[in-house]
Amino acid sequence: MAVDLNALRAIERAPLRTIRPQDLGATFTHPRRTVSRLVEAGAIVRLAKGVYTAPPDGRDGRAWRPTLEVAGLAVATARFGNRNVVLMGLGAARHWAAIPRAIGVTTIAVPDAGRSPVALDLGGTIHMIPRDIERLDAVLERTELGPALVTTPAQTMYDLTMKPAQGGMPDEATGAVRNLRALVQVEDLHAITIENGRANAALRAMLAEMDRDARNR
Repeated sequence: MAVDLNALRAIERAPLRTIRPQDLGATFTHPRRTVSRLVEAGAIVRLAKGVYTAPPDGRDGRAWRPTLEVAGLAVATARFGNRNVVLMGLGAARHWAAIPRAIGVTTIAVPDAGRSPVALDLGGTIHMIPRDIERLDAVLERTELGPALVTTPAQTMYDLTMKPAQGGMPDEATGAVRNLRALVQVEDLHAITIENGRANAALRAMLAEMDRDARNR
């Protein structure tokens, strides 16, 4: 149907190729029916309740699966808007390969508080963490659904050290901090600490150790 094709093209043009049915309401008369047909045809995939994405490169949605981190970014973007969410903490550590194996949770910085964790249809949980998005040290990174913001290795290291239990996997967070050391300059971590205005005992100890290492090089 021409309507379905037009709707698919609209979804493909959306940020991270992801929409909620109500986003199509201004253009299409029965957006939920249209979305349902597209899912059945494998043209789009339901990521979570009320959120759908178009697989890249025309791939069949009945076989294609995004990573948990990309799916989390897509869901959060559909809810909060383009470039208004940031992959952080455990999710950013996965992006920077500081957590080598797949884990069942990801963490996304969002501008609003009080958001419950979101269960993905494909498995895994998104924790939406309220943050001042403008104050995060983040970079635009390429994902299979399009460009998205990710905290830098230094910001990721800061966040995981300050709140290792955020996301419910403190052991993985601690391991990620160790692995991020190779990617982070101590000057950058100091700058982020100053910007945030606080440091716990673990972060102070790490900064002192990194300062010693830098002097001994």
